[in-house]
Amino acid sequence: MLIKIGGGKKNNLEYICNDIKTLIDQGEKVVLVHGASVTRDELAEKLGVPTETIISPSGISSVFTDTDAIDVFLMAYPGIVNKKIVAKLQSYRVNAVGLSGIDGQLWRGKRKTAVYSKEGEKTKLITNNMSGKVTDININLILLLLDNKYVPVVCPPALSEENEIINTDNDWAAAVMAGALHIEKMIVLFEAPGLLKKFGDESSVIKKVDKTKLDECFTYTQGRMKKKLLGAKEVFRLGLKKLYWSDGRIKNPIFKALKGEGTVIS
Repeated sequence: MLIKIGGGKKNNLEYICNDIKTLIDQGEKVVLVHGASVTRDELAEKLGVPTETIISPSGISSVFTDTDAIDVFLMAYPGIVNKKIVAKLQSYRVNAVGLSGIDGQLWRGKRKTAVYSKEGEKTKLITNNMSGKVTDININLILLLLDNKYVPVVCPPALSEENEIINTDNDWAAAVMAGALHIEKMIVLFEAPGLLKKFGDESSVIKKVDKTKLDECFTYTQGRMKKKLLGAKEVFRLGLKKLYWSDGRIKNPIFKALKGEGTVIS
């Protein structure tokens, strides 16, 4: 089972780790992928290099990543947040191992040599953006850990074909990894009870979505949720059977997701 935790600070790590412990005790093999966007943004502000967002011509937002941003990224993702999650899992007697996409060439991707950013009525070409999409997974490393009863805790960045450190979209990377590992169930936990029909209205959860009609959901989404939809489309293309989007703030978030308390896509 692949579980992805979003990068918001309201996700309850105690509740999530408690459920993972139960899954492990039941004999389940778990791979955990996490974000760290809020920690990254707070750290960037403190260091005087605030996070910059660029919007593609199609309306998808992403983080502009130059060398300063990469340094902040490394501190926040594989540094602060990854190690805190690993330590928390260890406190539940779950033998977790923290990895970034760089370690063991776990996530390989192709750097985008140029990206377009829409600024008002103008479209700007950016050539110094250190970002890319994950295309290859070192599944042997993940299987080695799982077979020896470790829980891999994975986060960006990734490694380019030229061995450069690149920022990468976490939802897409998690989708590619789920496909490579032939995972059938994937749970995504974030700071909302599921996919909302009305932005900000937590009572408007869409309980079920047909995986063939994901394009229709773009009208409901803003910001990061658009990337989650793109990741969802990819992971179903790669063979996933069921995707659960659910609330990472509540007790027993994983088991409640599996019971259908959030949004179930299939």
